[in-house]
Amino acid sequence: VEEEQKENLIFYHSEKLAIGFGLISTPCGTPLYITKNLRVCCDCHTFTKFTSKIVGREIVVRDANRFHHFKDGVCSCGDYW
Repeated sequence: VEEEQKENLIFYHSEKLAIGFGLISTPCGTPLYITKNLRVCCDCHTFTKFTSKIVGREIVVRDANRFHHFKDGVCSCGDYW
């Protein structure tokens, strides 16, 4: 897969879409809870950390292996997943 195709593919990961929808459809300050049946990729993990820092909300993502609690730009897994 070429580099440009890879970049386009990452834009559509399910947790990014779920987080975006959650941010526009829930009240400010409430935590977001996302469940996923696959592991979180490195890009989405980084995206979620930055998003939690920027919007000031807790984001909890349940993937195939564990819960990831993102708050203030930090993940509970210590970036080891």
